[in-house]
Amino acid sequence: MTDVPAPEPPEPLTPELEETIAEIFGMRDRERMQPTIDAFLALLAEHPGQPEVLYEVGGSYDTAGDEQTAAGYYEAALAAGLSGDTLRRCLLQYGSTLRLLGRYQDSVAVLDRALAEWPDLPSVRVFHALGLHAAGRSDGAVGELLALVADAVRTPDVLRYEAALHGNAGYLIGLDAARDGRPGAE
Repeated sequence: MTDVPAPEPPEPLTPELEETIAEIFGMRDRERMQPTIDAFLALLAEHPGQPEVLYEVGGSYDTAGDEQTAAGYYEAALAAGLSGDTLRRCLLQYGSTLRLLGRYQDSVAVLDRALAEWPDLPSVRVFHALGLHAAGRSDGAVGELLALVADAVRTPDVLRYEAALHGNAGYLIGLDAARDGRPGAE
């Protein structure tokens, strides 16, 4: 039997590397992304396989409208051990990119992961709803958004109907689960 070497841990995100990433990101021009892409590719050449750098390369291609290339870098960043808040951002962007590529079920799966890890963050819930809608699961999408409104919009007029909004959200999410054939759906 041959011993398979354990994968090497990812290169850590040092304060210096984090500062360099922030500088490059801070200089980006959403209308002219090639200089940013080039700067992150050069940084990746210096730090091959570094998860945060892989993620930033993907995000740059994504902003430039090259979703196919972005998806590959997001996948590499996830495989390299991305963690923390950068993982959350990557899952949202990757899920959105998959949606734009027409890979709706894959998008929902990625966004389900984000929702499982960060169930209370509005950005996660909104992108999850977008993914559900694109996958033809409008009941679940509207339910997700109703629940978000009930949880996050704290105005007197919404608070008056908070229970009704949660009830309707639960009903729609339940319908979606039943149609999707997920366990626990009534």
